[in-house]
Amino acid sequence: MAINAKIDLAGPDQRGLAVGIDEAFGYTGLAVGAWLTGVIAGQWGLRPEPFYFLGVVVVLALLVSIFLIKETVQYAQAEGDDDHHDADLPFEEVLKRATYGDRTLFAAAQAGHVENFVDTLFWIAVPLYLTSQGLGIGAVGVVVGVHSAMYFLQIATGGLADRIGRRPPVIAGMFLAGGGVLGMVVVDSYVPWAVLAGVSGLGMALLYPNLMTVPSDAAHPTWRSAGMGVYRMWRDSGYAVGAVLIGLSMEFVNAAAAFYVTAGLMFASGAVVYVWMEETHPEFGTHEPPAPASPESSAMTAQD
Repeated sequence: MAINAKIDLAGPDQRGLAVGIDEAFGYTGLAVGAWLTGVIAGQWGLRPEPFYFLGVVVVLALLVSIFLIKETVQYAQAEGDDDHHDADLPFEEVLKRATYGDRTLFAAAQAGHVENFVDTLFWIAVPLYLTSQGLGIGAVGVVVGVHSAMYFLQIATGGLADRIGRRPPVIAGMFLAGGGVLGMVVVDSYVPWAVLAGVSGLGMALLYPNLMTVPSDAAHPTWRSAGMGVYRMWRDSGYAVGAVLIGLSMEFVNAAAAFYVTAGLMFASGAVVYVWMEETHPEFGTHEPPAPASPESSAMTAQD
């Protein structure tokens, strides 16, 4: 909802920047929170002190939400055109279109699903693989941290897509992230691992906010939040599916297999994006959404 609110405020020409700001600061929050809770745990113990910190953060966030954040849905309503043929779609139609009824939205959803395998890989397989190669725990933390730190670049890559379109950074990001993952099993020393982790993180920074902007471009303001929700459902379920695939690869083959599987899927998913995803930026866009079924055709289908 924070992203939807920023998109409502930003307008069609700055959606990439709006999403990039939200994601950049969200992942910065993850990094800062992990560091602070680590410091607290190291000083006072794993529990309950870090949970006191979390409680303070939750209360502060609640107070900010109540007293500082204002409603933005009126901006989306003002942006909408009641005569537009896409207005006021029922949720079933939104779910169908955002999942498989529109090739561009399908390409974005499957890419969002697969790209989360990279995050899961860095959470699960990368630490285990690097320690098995003899790298110390501290150095492993740096390698993983380099990957995560690159996500702050989303504050720039989202704005870049507002100037050049969504497709170029998404396509480049899919192949860069996949290439960085694949390269990590080819090299065998600390600095190259850190560099390739950064390459993979750069790819994620290019694709992550701009994939999310695609459904916000393609959706009518009256159902944009629902369309974004469907995309996020498919995208974030990639964490679960990726964890299963990576775990099975490590269990039945070896840790390196998880890297090959993830990279291969990123390349295949990037190819789908290249072939099927049309440009959705309002200035550069070629994407034309399919017309929804008319009431007459729906009634005929039901009778058949």
